[in-house]
Amino acid sequence: MLRPRITPCLLVHKGGLIKTVGFKAPKYVGDPINAVKIFNEKEADELVVLDIDATVNNVEPDYRMIANLAAECRMPLCYGGGIKTLAQAKRIISLGVEKVAISSAAVEHPELITRIAEEIGRQSVVVVLDVKKRLFGKDYDVFTRNARINTKRSVFDLAAEAEKLGAGELVINSIDLDGAMKGYDLALAERIRQTVKIPITILGGAGSLDDIEALIRSCGVVGASAGSLFVFKGVYRAVLINYPTLAQRDELIRMALHQFY
Repeated sequence: MLRPRITPCLLVHKGGLIKTVGFKAPKYVGDPINAVKIFNEKEADELVVLDIDATVNNVEPDYRMIANLAAECRMPLCYGGGIKTLAQAKRIISLGVEKVAISSAAVEHPELITRIAEEIGRQSVVVVLDVKKRLFGKDYDVFTRNARINTKRSVFDLAAEAEKLGAGELVINSIDLDGAMKGYDLALAERIRQTVKIPITILGGAGSLDDIEALIRSCGVVGASAGSLFVFKGVYRAVLINYPTLAQRDELIRMALHQFY
């Protein structure tokens, strides 16, 4: 049986790990390699690492950092940040990374999705869509370049297009809920689940394991990703890398999926 994945999402800024709120106010939370070591020990399902500098600064991915992360990581690793060409994606996969994530490039040059999927396999292509709810109505706009540019295109249209072009997975990242720790946007998650058939991961808003359970209960087999939940502890947000035990995950998933089986 397919199993929901619970994935830490780590943001890299100037070589260090940071966490943002609404894509702003970055707070330093540690060294990437140290974080990977801890998540290894905690047997995380998968790890997502996003370099938030590369695209906006128009620089190449940091291949040395990626190679170091891949060498240390004992779980599936997804890397995103600065990927604009097929050659870059292939090089990153060659370093031992299981999946490449493309965001701005996937919107600005959608044919890149197909080219990468055909070369390295659809299962290794993740499209990340950063979204913000429109002021009026129930739609969501997709933003690019760290939420600096509003494409004014619906996330549901772009999600369907990415699936058609060959994306193997979608990550839907809520700008509004980034770092808020108030729970996922379940209405958004449910509509995305109804829009596409490929695996989806929801990011933005998780503040407790109850939020993850609510997402899985709402959408079934889905990826639940979080940043703040796995790097902060307590109301004062003290930096502490944490992750649920295997027993906690099993119980959470069993309870959340009970209605589906």
